[in-house]
This record gives sequence, structure tokens and C-alpha cells, in this order.
Amino acid sequence: MRIKFYCDLYVSECWQKKKERIIKRLKQNRLQPQVYVIALSQGKQNNMEIFSSVLLKQHIFRDAGLFVVGIADGYDEALSIITAITDQIYKETADADIRRFILDRQEEYEKAGR
Repeated sequence: MRIKFYCDLYVSECWQKKKERIIKRLKQNRLQPQVYVIALSQGKQNNMEIFSSVLLKQHIFRDAGLFVVGIADGYDEALSIITAITDQIYKETADADIRRFILDRQEEYEKAGR
């Protein structure tokens, strides 16, 4: 699986100290049952999707590419993070085009060479 992480990755508060270890394990596709991934949707009709890291171990994700914008401690926390992302973007832009905001910010980050 090809996995890319958002430059301003959203992470559950309880996992701030374990963030790097969780990212490393996600890249290695290791089992982390409590970890839920918030990714940009593959289709442009939706903004984000929530996946259990257990689901990512299935063969259909082997060749998939994921752009991860958040890592959550459980499904309910993933929903809370999505709400926070939406609120933040709306407050900053007065628009709800989450996909464009995230991709533009990532592009700026990559152009800056970080």
C-alpha cells in the first residue's frame, strides 16, 4: 500500500506522544486494531473516508494509495476529528471545500521543500 501523510496531520490527543510509532506501523501495514485512519476519499464526490487499520490489511488495499489526513483512537474519535477539520476549514475560508483546502496546503508544504 502506498500511504502518504498530510503535512498537518490530525491526531487524537491521547496519541500525540505515540504519533511517530503509529505512522511507522501504518507504513509497515502492521495490525493496530484501535487505530482508525481518516483519508481523503478516492472519489471526488466525497471529502474524507474513515478506515479501520484492520481493514487496510485486506488485499484490496495492497496496491491502493491513501492520503491520510488524520489518525484516530476509534471510530467515534474519527468522527470528532472530521468535525474539527470541517469547523477549522470553514472558519479559515468561509467555505466547506475540504479537499481543495487540504490539497492546496499540502502542495504549499511540498513546494517549500519540507
